[in-house]
Amino acid sequence: GTQVTVEIHPKDTTPQLFKKLSFGKGFQRTEAPRPPGGKDLHAYPWDKSSLKSMPVDLQQFEKLDAYALKVNVKNSVEELVKALLKQARTDLEKVRAIWMWICHHIEYDVVGYHNKSQLSSKPIDVLQTGKSICEGYAGLFEQMCSIAGIQCMKLSGYSKGYGYKMGQTFTGDSDHAWNAVYLDGRWHLLDSTWGSGAVDDSFTKFTFRYNEFYFLTHPALFINNHFPDNSNWQLLKPTLTLKDFEKNMLHNSNFYMLGLLTAHPETAVIQTVNGKASVSVDCRSATLFTFKLKGTDEHGLMTLKKHGMKLDIYPQKTGSHKLQVFAKPSKASEEVYNCVLEYVVECKSVDKAMRFPKDLHQPVGPSWFTERQGFLRPSQPDPIIHTNDGRCSVTFTLGKDISVLASLHSDNSSLTEDMRRRHIMQIHRGNQIELKIHLPHAGNFVLKIYAKKKSDPGNYDYIFNYLITCLNTEVKWPAFPQSYSKWAEDYEILEPLSGLLPANRNVQFKLKMHGIAKVLVQAENTYPLTQSRGYWEGTCNTSGCREVFVMVHENANHSFYSHVLKYEVETQ
Repeated sequence: GTQVTVEIHPKDTTPQLFKKLSFGKGFQRTEAPRPPGGKDLHAYPWDKSSLKSMPVDLQQFEKLDAYALKVNVKNSVEELVKALLKQARTDLEKVRAIWMWICHHIEYDVVGYHNKSQLSSKPIDVLQTGKSICEGYAGLFEQMCSIAGIQCMKLSGYSKGYGYKMGQTFTGDSDHAWNAVYLDGRWHLLDSTWGSGAVDDSFTKFTFRYNEFYFLTHPALFINNHFPDNSNWQLLKPTLTLKDFEKNMLHNSNFYMLGLLTAHPETAVIQTVNGKASVSVDCRSATLFTFKLKGTDEHGLMTLKKHGMKLDIYPQKTGSHKLQVFAKPSKASEEVYNCVLEYVVECKSVDKAMRFPKDLHQPVGPSWFTERQGFLRPSQPDPIIHTNDGRCSVTFTLGKDISVLASLHSDNSSLTEDMRRRHIMQIHRGNQIELKIHLPHAGNFVLKIYAKKKSDPGNYDYIFNYLITCLNTEVKWPAFPQSYSKWAEDYEILEPLSGLLPANRNVQFKLKMHGIAKVLVQAENTYPLTQSRGYWEGTCNTSGCREVFVMVHENANHSFYSHVLKYEVETQ
């Protein structure tokens, strides 16, 4: 659903400055609402303090809100207001009751919008049909406030709602209407049309979806998508020009309701520099993000930060590209991502070197999220690991009792599932884990890391990934030796690390293993290793064999050996 941009208002409508205000039973007096002045103004840009223009405790409204939703009076606006005010004491409560009723009982008239001749925006007609366009919402709100003795203005201007295109300019008559209300000696802004719900992309169906954001919105946020005909009603110091309004990035209500604070760049259209464009978002608390560039997340690199995210985009075609950023609260694993930002990325040249493997999953690299999964103090905090000789390693402290699985993926490799894992060796030292990586060739690789609780018999869950890049075309590392189930997590190979041994050579072995009675290396002949200071060491000759096995005797009283490692021998 999208917000609603709507009607056409002639430019020269002068604000009605005289309202009939009723005070108590049957007593009405005409009073001119005070035009906005110095004490109504808020600083621009937004000071990040509050989403509202006055302190509001939503929990205190719970009973009133529930009451207002149940009121069902359709015969007259006066009777409706009378019924609503039974539970409202203060002016703020009166405005709240009126707001909640309109947002939950008046639907946007998508048919009337397309057929203006059959549309009435008179408050009584809006009440009795239960539908209108923004002019009717704002008019009904104004009249209900007037009956309740609250000063209220109907405002009109330009809006960035339904049909808005990033970077567009605004000319001619205004297209939207909303209200200002006078509470606690100051003017405040609200939009009951957008508070009530949204229309679909084809503008044929309205869905009630209450939006708290548009109730007493902070003016420095309201200006994001509401530009009043009369700049005094921005309630801002300094005021924005129409040019500023057109150029500024559109942050929809999801952006602020999720606790996001700022986004950079602040303009809707961004140019790439040498094929790259960057976007960042700051937020109050840990938030999950994802993105789409032309509908896919392939051509970018997103990293999560404790208070936000950073995204580098590398479009693989020149021209204009639509970039969407989505977010959801960190604890809401089941919730869907909401679109919070849209940009147009203008790409003049393509950086072909930044073609990411299709297996790369966003976001990339370690973050607060991976910390929560038990991966602490990464030795490689950046999402990209560059290696010149095709070797690299990543170390973590494991904050939980977890088993780890890692695999290597590339668009240019036909690695089997087994070989994807065998180019990575795990080394455990206490609660530290090191992943030692030897690349089979140059190129871009994805290092995927999975984990599960040791006590959990189930599958491993994907946690995160790194991008590993190597430009050295001479790189051609063989896989590490194959390990079997008897190879314990805290065993370690010091040599030989290569799973492919040279033929007809003496090869030195050095292995770190404990709780073992004997260790043999089985080639054409059998070679026992000797224990010295916690290591098992010795030499084996690879003549006349295709495979070499390391076998262990776990108990001196048993006669059988268990295979723990297997090496291949080069063919001559």
